[in-house]
Amino acid sequence: MSSGIENSGLDPGASGGARHGGAARGGAFDVLVIGSGIGGLVCAGVLAREGLRVCVLEKNPQIGGALQTYTRDKVLFDAGVHYMGGLAPGQNLYQIFKYLGIMDELHLTRLDEDAFDTILIGDDPTEYAFAQGYDRFVDTLAARFPAERAGILAYADAIRDVCSRFPLYNLRAGGVYSEKAGVLETDARTTIEGFTKNEKLREVLAGNNILYAGQPGKTPFYVHALVLNSFIESSWKCTDGGGQLAKVLARSIRSHGGDVRTRAEVTQIVEENGRVTHLVLADGSKVYANAIVSSLHPAQTLALTPSALLKPAYRGRIGSLENSIASFCVNLVLQPRTVRYEKHNYYYMRPGCAWTQTGYTGADWPRGYALFYGRSRTDPSYASSVTIMSYMRYDEVAPWAGTFNTVAHAEARAGEGGAHAEARGADYEAFKRRKYGQLMRCVAERFPELAAEVAHWYASTPLSFRDYLGTADGSLYGIVKDYRNPVKTIIPARTKVEGLFLTGQNLNLHGILGAAISSLATCADLLGRDDFVEKIKNA
Repeated sequence: MSSGIENSGLDPGASGGARHGGAARGGAFDVLVIGSGIGGLVCAGVLAREGLRVCVLEKNPQIGGALQTYTRDKVLFDAGVHYMGGLAPGQNLYQIFKYLGIMDELHLTRLDEDAFDTILIGDDPTEYAFAQGYDRFVDTLAARFPAERAGILAYADAIRDVCSRFPLYNLRAGGVYSEKAGVLETDARTTIEGFTKNEKLREVLAGNNILYAGQPGKTPFYVHALVLNSFIESSWKCTDGGGQLAKVLARSIRSHGGDVRTRAEVTQIVEENGRVTHLVLADGSKVYANAIVSSLHPAQTLALTPSALLKPAYRGRIGSLENSIASFCVNLVLQPRTVRYEKHNYYYMRPGCAWTQTGYTGADWPRGYALFYGRSRTDPSYASSVTIMSYMRYDEVAPWAGTFNTVAHAEARAGEGGAHAEARGADYEAFKRRKYGQLMRCVAERFPELAAEVAHWYASTPLSFRDYLGTADGSLYGIVKDYRNPVKTIIPARTKVEGLFLTGQNLNLHGILGAAISSLATCADLLGRDDFVEKIKNA
């Protein structure tokens, strides 16, 4: 392991501000973390527990990134966390959260063990269930495809084999690149279709690939495997929304001497004599530390860092990487006691569109969608809400790209018209209404009761995700992974500027689990050791 902060002359807990000749507002820190999404918070939590004084800086009034929740008509909605995997005792995300001291504070409900996800294809009345636990998963699919049991079993074995090759995913310290090198260059679609010639089963096995924005001839099988494996092991919903996860992580960080600050927008990452020294905030203040971790998109991090050590070729490579597609999301507030709550999620696709949903045209949108139920707090047998998500390309909202709808941006524009100056206009609202109608007509083909029981609806576009979650183009999952050139699309945590590190979903894998695992890699690089991984495994 290469040397990190603990081998740089700064002991954990020492004053980074004094080291660099300045004082941070409210005190000096060992590490500053930019962004309070799951990647930034887990990274800060680990470093705080390992003895470093950490401060998380969030530009928005609310922490959490995609963990955020919001209320409409007294109904709670999640911005991005609709369910999580790997949260049963001994599983990877459970152990990470237990180590961070937050597992017992989370309010979780396990999804249906016989069907955490249900795949629907066109007008085929059959519901194809993905069950929790590998034996149940195989048996449930084999009941629908009796002649394909051997292929289904081989598929399940392949997922487990691929997952076993990723050390940090298995909370194994001291892993080497060669363990996973052999599985990085396999195509998801080709691999899945190699297990069966049954066209319907092929579609089913790829049926929930909106979880990773699957693309034919590009998405690696390891992405499919790492994502699906966690849900097969165990699948859970946050009873009171994903926002609770951000709150308990922030409390954990503070309880170990760290800090989490909102309305603290970083405008520059400053390097002097080859290493980072401090951050400049939008209010002109400076915060000093020995190391800086950015959970922003790598391209956004580079834009904040004018250092000549980050060569034009590197900047160009990062800037050229493809981001995953964005989404159109509809949140439905339902009439009370009208729609039964389902303890599983639905993934619908038009026939033949398992791998082509992102290639929609204006006429055939949407080619598929994901549907998530929200349980009523007053009567748990009923749903109080439904969230429906489908792909949407950023270019569809390009006419309004110059408008912004964040609280922070509206405050910054005070005196120039304030919040009303940021309204996107009647044509944008008409666009959302048109898209809502298209999506709901498609949904009504399989869920005719939903449209009839909608009390209110609210829609989010790629611009909404851009403004509130900080992704430059509303991307769902950050940088697209490509099996044809895996090294290019896996971003190292360490940069050429000493003391500047990256973390978050863009590095290795997206989602709650993916960003958390990436944070462990960042912490290992920063600390210069990975013995804390064993502590997590045995927490």
